[in-house]
Amino acid sequence: MAAAWKVAGLTYNRYISVASRVVRRSLKEDKRIAAERRGESELRFAKWENGKQGEVKELNDAVLSQQAADKVAAAA
Repeated sequence: MAAAWKVAGLTYNRYISVASRVVRRSLKEDKRIAAERRGESELRFAKWENGKQGEVKELNDAVLSQQAADKVAAAA
């Protein structure tokens, strides 16, 4: 039998992210605030072409802009 997160169409990383967010939100106010701060992360990346580093971008910003571009392309 497959894991519930696989049946739901989630990756393991996405499943863990959702589960940890649910646990953090169930905590009392003072502990919740501290836990939410620990759960934040900032990832940056840069695309390399021809041996040179491109612009360094925030991962969240890049994902959001790509999703917006995909929606525009799908609507056209």
